Amino acid sequence: MGEVAVKVNDIFVNGNGVHEISGSNGTVTPVPQLGEGRRRCCWYEEEVDDDIRLCFALNSILHTGVSHYQEIALLDTKPFGKVLVIDGKLQSAEMDEFIYHESLVHPALVHHSSPKTVFIMGGGEGSTAREILRHRSVNKVLMCDIDEEVVDFCKKHLVVNQEAFTSPRLDLIINDARAELENRDECFDVIIGDLADPIEGGPCYQLYTKSFYELIVKPKLSHGGIFVTQAGPAGALSHTEVFSCIYNTLRHVFKFVVPYSAHVPSFADTWGWVMASDQPFTSNSREIDSRTKQRIEGDLRYFDGETFVAASTLNKSVRKTLANETHVYTAETARYIYGHGTGHKPRI
Repeated sequence: MGEVAVKVNDIFVNGNGVHEISGSNGTVTPVPQLGEGRRRCCWYEEEVDDDIRLCFALNSILHTGVSHYQEIALLDTKPFGKVLVIDGKLQSAEMDEFIYHESLVHPALVHHSSPKTVFIMGGGEGSTAREILRHRSVNKVLMCDIDEEVVDFCKKHLVVNQEAFTSPRLDLIINDARAELENRDECFDVIIGDLADPIEGGPCYQLYTKSFYELIVKPKLSHGGIFVTQAGPAGALSHTEVFSCIYNTLRHVFKFVVPYSAHVPSFADTWGWVMASDQPFTSNSREIDSRTKQRIEGDLRYFDGETFVAASTLNKSVRKTLANETHVYTAETARYIYGHGTGHKPRI
């Protein structure tokens, strides 16, 4: 499974950059002509697939724990600053989270004629709410996350989002997003799925299903409303995991669906989002820039009109897959990215 592993390693580097790692598991890879360079370091390791692991050098381990729903870790890494890890998957990194969150939030809000109310499914770290609250037209943001421990920890430790958490426009609710949406009377201009990846045994995979989109999400959108969700890895080799079927599932529910992607360095892959509505997306690059300037406080670091045009121009291999995708995401036919949630493991 994709579990969090932290190892203390001796790394020896020779003049050609070839290195040897002797880790806590006792294995040593012999390297000829070993140089004198040597450093001792702690590493975060994430299992991406059976044969692929990513490693980041650590400054420190700030927190690890297990909530009722998920494994949680907050780490201070050398390349990406503080990173939030849930169920063995890196969710957000201090150095580049702006790419993910600006891509998730601003396309939908800028394409909407005048967004005033926004519902966030998940988003416990607060970054999605932070970006939404930059829009002057928005007067109410309802953030619904199932895991109070994750939310409380992020409120305490992620300083960049503390202003968002204290905003009078933010209504924070600890609940299952499906139940919360289903039981509320009002509709929303924009609904955002900032959920954990669909992993087997995780708490979120049923919130990517056709029935959820059709019976819960769509009826809670105002006229002209827009739904957007993060949709997992979208690279040339990884987009078939869940990105293509999430896109196809939304095509069965909404009239207009726009997939787009961006490279997120800390994820070591291209990431995907899908935006959907029953109203067409007609704004061009200039209109996006004009609306952004009029509506948003401060300068964005990543998103603008040209960036969105580029993000929604997918490469040939991805376009071909999306055009031919037939799988519809249901609870019975769910697809998962690599890994397992804590719910998959036996409780002791």
